[in-house]
Amino acid sequence: MTDRAFPPRAWLTAFLGIARRETLRFVNQRGRFLAALVRPLVWLFIFAAGFRAVLGLSITPPYQTYVLYEVYVTPGLCAMIQLFNGMQSSLSMVHDRETGAMRTLLVSPFPRWFLLASKLVAGVLVSIIQVYTFLAIAWFWDVQPPIWGYLAVLPALILSGMMLGAMGLFLSSAIRQLENFAGVMNFVIFPMFFASSALYPLWRMRESSTLLHDICAVNPFTHAVELIRFALYLQVNWLSLGVVLGCLALFFGGAVFMYDPSKGLLARRRGKP
Repeated sequence: MTDRAFPPRAWLTAFLGIARRETLRFVNQRGRFLAALVRPLVWLFIFAAGFRAVLGLSITPPYQTYVLYEVYVTPGLCAMIQLFNGMQSSLSMVHDRETGAMRTLLVSPFPRWFLLASKLVAGVLVSIIQVYTFLAIAWFWDVQPPIWGYLAVLPALILSGMMLGAMGLFLSSAIRQLENFAGVMNFVIFPMFFASSALYPLWRMRESSTLLHDICAVNPFTHAVELIRFALYLQVNWLSLGVVLGCLALFFGGAVFMYDPSKGLLARRRGKP
């Protein structure tokens, strides 16, 4: 049966089924929602207050004037929420593989790219709810971008969330056991977060280390942060937009390939003695 044999209603039903499963998982894991907010709120309320005296104020696009450190760091913390949510999706894929639930999903007659994309979009919707909750709390901490910025940032959140979620899907194809997930947290997530413009401007990185600046400049997470930062202030960072779109295509294409039973992860596992 070809992809065209399915009526539009069937595609919609399949997507809603996957999205409902992800939503129920999120609702039943209330600690996941709180944990997603605790990390950025700690940075905003504690670290930002201490760093404000050390780093002073920053003038860097898209800001037209001096801003407090907590204002600068907020877009990076939004991207942090999406990064950890992408890794949570990666963890759920590994769990589903171990319990056999993923096999039920992958034997569906729908194309594999559609199934993975549906899971990706459902995860991004969850992360966007978390980000807007964080932005609402930050508003009471005097982090108040333009009102229209809350709407303008939505496309940036969708694209950055999909890129980071696709990276999580790609990584999940290489993680064979839940125990290995802690290693991914240590060697992927934290280097990506700290070696980016989430906490410090790139020009400040250049002042301390040219090598560190170059690493941060090519880090996809940096461009996710900058895309969100510019969108919050009603601007577009075209370089970051291009990098995010390119990385999204690369990571998602890699995930589809790795989950192909005739080429990727499943083929290797089948060939094991």
